[in-house]
Amino acid sequence: MPDDVIFALASGAGRAAVAVLRLSGPGTGAVVQALAGRLPPPRHASLRRLRHKGELLDEALVLWFPGPASYTGEDSAEFHLHGGPAVLAGVAEALVSTGARPAEPGEFTRRAFVNGKLDLTAAEGIADLIAAETAGQRRQALRQAGGALATLYEDWTARLTALLARQEAFIEFEEEDLPSGLDDAVAIAATTLRTEIATHLADGGRGERLREGLHIAILGAPNAGKSSLLNALVGREAAIVSARAGTTRDVVEARLDLAGIPVTLADTAGLRDATDEIEAEGIRRARRRAEQADLLLLLFAADQPPDAETLAWHRPNALVVHSKSDLGPVPSDGLPVSAHTGEGLPALRARLEAEALSRAGTTAETLLTRPRHRAALQDALAWLDTLPSAPLPELRAEALRAALRAIGRITGRVGVEAVLDVVFGEFCIGK
Repeated sequence: MPDDVIFALASGAGRAAVAVLRLSGPGTGAVVQALAGRLPPPRHASLRRLRHKGELLDEALVLWFPGPASYTGEDSAEFHLHGGPAVLAGVAEALVSTGARPAEPGEFTRRAFVNGKLDLTAAEGIADLIAAETAGQRRQALRQAGGALATLYEDWTARLTALLARQEAFIEFEEEDLPSGLDDAVAIAATTLRTEIATHLADGGRGERLREGLHIAILGAPNAGKSSLLNALVGREAAIVSARAGTTRDVVEARLDLAGIPVTLADTAGLRDATDEIEAEGIRRARRRAEQADLLLLLFAADQPPDAETLAWHRPNALVVHSKSDLGPVPSDGLPVSAHTGEGLPALRARLEAEALSRAGTTAETLLTRPRHRAALQDALAWLDTLPSAPLPELRAEALRAALRAIGRITGRVGVEAVLDVVFGEFCIGK
């Protein structure tokens, strides 16, 4: 980790009443003194005039956080400036001239990780918290940033370490007077741990779905009311509505918050025999989106007979909706709605919320949130699966060691160089 001082805007870009500029690095104290004259008391806001080469830059609140009691573990500071572009530009120029440099994306949090202030799962939780759009995402990110995943994985790490030590003892001191059944005890404890990891993996992808959001596709014949339903659910005119069949030629997306779960709702081209190559491409995209969706809304209009194309998409993740219920009777095998009168929309939304919660709802459990966690745990599980058939104690020890390394990749305790850039590259500047 370089010893230079980094700085970045920690608040939003653009004009604002207050802009927060964050600094970190071993030489932060000297940089602050160069602009503010002297350091304020630690963790106390002090009003100071910032000057550079005799010119007044701004009158700002200055906060000083001497390491290691700071976010990064290094000497850090904050300037609470007036949020005008000229003020920010002037202070940034002064900081560069005193030896500081602009921070890279995620560099503050990366320094916190290197200095032992947090592990990789907590760092990822912070990134998810910054990106959270819904209450459900916020709750999950806060749990992860607070160390929920780290606590679980560190417990497994400690238990694997203890098992490895016992296995190594069995190998090194086989001729000594070791407790009887030591090798069998290791195998039993490893089986228990393997079951816990397998249960953790068998979560149906709930945590990853909550983090990334669910995808719902609306399918139906032309003029079945797909665009009208999309607009009614999102509360705005996101898609063009027309009495002319085949208006929607591409996938139209809109974001929706269902019970704290982010959802991308997709209106698709009407399913039928295409009349031209553009419509054919739209229908192809509609089918592709349907294949990728977590949930399908199969829309059948009350003023049209059920079409074979839409009926063919009946499957476990499909929900039947009868649109235009104000135009005539509808069958009892689905939810009746009318985008025109609003009839049935509350019931449909309630059903969608229930479906979203069943697929990605937050629980008291600690859930996986990223594919890299899942891949590492699957690797650890595969190594533990080899234990019962390993013919030699040395091979069993190697399997335990490999499983330990796999879990260590998640928290960043071992073998993390390959994942650091990926993890911290997702952060915004200033975090």
